[in-house]
Parts: sequence; structure tokens; C-alpha cells
Amino acid sequence: MLDDSPPTINCNTHGDTCIAAVVCGHMIDSKVVPVGFVENSDDPNDLQAWCEDCEEMFLREDDKTEAFREFNRMAIVCVSCYQELKSRHSRIFNT
Repeated sequence: MLDDSPPTINCNTHGDTCIAAVVCGHMIDSKVVPVGFVENSDDPNDLQAWCEDCEEMFLREDDKTEAFREFNRMAIVCVSCYQELKSRHSRIFNT
């Protein structure tokens, strides 16, 4: 029988057994300047996002190439950290 529950991690900030999510290293590094937040999945059990620069690189490379992976520097965070990064890095565009 397959386990359909989302993967979990231990988070130093939010405690043990938190749902895991994936973000780019640029979001982790940028503490002040928003870098954008591009979600890559609409599945609530598969939280993935990267910044606007990673989105541009992905579109240029036309895939998750080795160059993209090196640029992206994927980081695994808990769902609470993911939500905090989303709040910090999401940009509001005026239309």
C-alpha cells in the first residue's frame, strides 16, 4: 500500500514532523529584498516555489537542466517557513 501523506522534516524553528516544501536558495539568502515567489505546483501536498530569476532561468533553459539546478540551489523547508517566505517574497503588481 502506498503512503499518500506529504513528506515531513524536522524544522529548527517550527518543531518536529513538519510538512516539507521546496524553495530556491535565493529566497533563503534574501532577508530584506523580495525576490518574487513563483509557485510550481497547485497540489497542496507538493509545495514548490522559486524566485523570479529562477523562473527566467527555467524558461531560458526550457527545463530543469544541470545549469538551472546549480543556479536554483534548491532548499527544503517546512510548510510554515514556506508560508513565511511566500509572504516575504511575493510581489504585488498594480494592473
